[in-house]
Amino acid sequence: MPNAPITRVEAAQATLTSGDGTLIGAFLARPEKPSGAGVLVLPDNRGLSGFYQELVVRLAELGHTAVAIDYYARTAGTDYRDRPESFADMATLMPNHLARLTSEGLSADMSAGVERLRESCHAVVSLGFCIGGRFAFNTAVPRFGLDGVIGLYGFPGELNGAPGPARLAHLMTAPVLALWGGGDENIPPAMVAAFDDALTAAGVEHEFVTYPDAPHGFFDHRLPGFADASADAWRRITRFVSAAREAAAK
Repeated sequence: MPNAPITRVEAAQATLTSGDGTLIGAFLARPEKPSGAGVLVLPDNRGLSGFYQELVVRLAELGHTAVAIDYYARTAGTDYRDRPESFADMATLMPNHLARLTSEGLSADMSAGVERLRESCHAVVSLGFCIGGRFAFNTAVPRFGLDGVIGLYGFPGELNGAPGPARLAHLMTAPVLALWGGGDENIPPAMVAAFDDALTAAGVEHEFVTYPDAPHGFFDHRLPGFADASADAWRRITRFVSAAREAAAK
C-alpha cells in the first residue's frame, strides 16, 4: 500500500453498538486533517486481523476516516485481539462462527459502522475483501445510503442457498468498483461476467478490473509475486474514494 501519509492519525480498538443491541468489535482510525470521506472496511472470513487494522490506518493517513468491523462478536466476543491463531482454521471457524452469521446480524453490524462514519463524514464507501467483498457489494442497496462500494474477489454467485450480488443487482444504486484475480479458481470468469451484465441491465454505474493470473487474496502484501496488481488496486481504491467524496460534495 504505497502513498506517503498526508496527515497524522489516531487509531485504536473501538466498540460499536449494533442495531440489535449487540456490542461488536471494531478498529477505528481518525485523521488529524479529515478529507470528509469515510471507509467501512469489511474483512475476509478470518475477521478483523492485523492486516485490516493496518489498512484502516493507511486509509486514515490519506485523510479518510476508516473503521473495520469484526463479524464474530456474537460467538467469540468483542476482543478480537485475544483470539488464537487457530481461530482462523476453517475446521473451527466454519461450524463455530462463520456458519452462525445471519444476514440480519451482518446488516445491523455494517449499519453501525456506517452510522459511526456518518458522524463526521459527508461521503461513506464500503471496502470489502473475500467474504467482505461479497458483503460490500450487497451494501450498494439504498438502505445503507452509501456513496460507493468496492469489493475485491467477493463471490458474486449463490452461496449456500443465499442469492449473491448478481441476483441482487437490480436493487443496487451505489456505484460499484469490483477487482478480481484472473487466477482465482473459485470465481470463474463466467460468474464475473454475469454480475457485470446484471449491473449493466440495472443501470448501476460500475467498473470491473481483472488482474491476469492473480489469485484470490492478491491484495494481501504477505502474498509474494503480485505487487503490481496490489499497487494498481490500491490506486484504484483511493481514486474511487476520492471521487465518491467529490460527488457527494456537489
